[in-house]
Amino acid sequence: MRSIRAAAVGAVTMSLALAATACGGGSATGGGSNDSPKTLTYWASNQGASIEVDKKVLQPELDKFEQQTGIKVKLEVVPWSDLLNRILAAATSGQGPDVLNIGNTWSASLQATGALLPWDAKNFEKIGGKDRFVGSALGSTGAQGKDPAAVPLYSMAYALYYNKKMFADAGIAKPPATWDELIADGKMLSKGGKWGLGAEGSNPSENIHHAFVFAKQHGADFFTADGKPDFTSDGVVAAVKQYVDLMATDKIIAPGNAEYAQNQSVSDFAKGKNAMLLWQSASANLKSQGMSEDDYGIAPVPVQSGTPGAGTNVNSMVAGINLAVFKNTDNLDGATEFVKFMTSDAEQKVLNTAYSSIPPVAKAQADAAFNTSANAVLKDTLAGSAAALPQVADESQFETAVGTAIKDLFADAAAGRPVTADSVKAKLEKAQQQMPTK
Repeated sequence: MRSIRAAAVGAVTMSLALAATACGGGSATGGGSNDSPKTLTYWASNQGASIEVDKKVLQPELDKFEQQTGIKVKLEVVPWSDLLNRILAAATSGQGPDVLNIGNTWSASLQATGALLPWDAKNFEKIGGKDRFVGSALGSTGAQGKDPAAVPLYSMAYALYYNKKMFADAGIAKPPATWDELIADGKMLSKGGKWGLGAEGSNPSENIHHAFVFAKQHGADFFTADGKPDFTSDGVVAAVKQYVDLMATDKIIAPGNAEYAQNQSVSDFAKGKNAMLLWQSASANLKSQGMSEDDYGIAPVPVQSGTPGAGTNVNSMVAGINLAVFKNTDNLDGATEFVKFMTSDAEQKVLNTAYSSIPPVAKAQADAAFNTSANAVLKDTLAGSAAALPQVADESQFETAVGTAIKDLFADAAAGRPVTADSVKAKLEKAQQQMPTK
């Protein structure tokens, strides 16, 4: 999942979780029907370098679906900065799309609203069965013990992208495997108006993704085993400080990155302004911006020491996009058929190739098209060293509160204000106070 808008998300989600009033879709009955069997509305997330790129990828496939079924799909590609708020507003009003993409980390939060169609065994059977999907992707589809709120569509993992020429010019022979190595390399590369690493300091979700990984590497979690926020433990404070210190202390991230929130760090990497980038499945995005695959290498995200693996050597969240159906759609059969189409082996190959993501459908993932060296890093990460963000009802508020706290810390770093363990803890305490009380 990528970025979200901070404003009002926590309050809206909390009210939805408490009230769980009307659901999205074409009708306001809350039940779902087949009153409009020939049309569907689909909100797609912005996966490519631009909304226009997404339209070029998706429209031919939607036309193909119409030819096969006679159902016309009205497409809207929604920017990540608007998507969560749009979904929450639709869940409140009862007026929204039939089918939509959701960031997989939102699954449990949106599930708690009651707005989404549950994917029980009967519904999974309509699209070929639950066992078609890989386990890591199913782990981010809703709260444990409940029927999934969505179906996996694209799987992604974070990797370290590095500019081969910039590394060679600096005399660096291989990509860093630990954070100490990354910092040392970054300092060698940060010169002449160029920087070692790019970041999206104003993007709450990007901040959360990295802070989550650092926390895992410090043996910490943002929630207790019973789902209560735990944002101020020593491990979490150390994790957040280590991330922000890449700008504040190590000075390998440009201060201007504190204001980045719309993939500017990807563009900077493609233009040779940054030597390294931590990103989810970036190859298609980089290609669309004119960067040749020969110009960069892909390596696992660094760990504290040793090599990526289980436990404290987690080096990515389980990233991805899920496909959901609003429970009160007025084309329930058509929406289910559309999910079946989008998760078919053939479409999974088309779509995940276009977005350089990994199919969450096992048979499609095994296709030779996804056996590239770049995908090997992503698949190995998903299989062995990635962890799912907490699938708790308050997850979206967590992203907003803590992600914004880290945004504020990056602003402090950019302005030259000290970032200390105490200042980090104070920001995290304030974030925890913003979480709903049970």
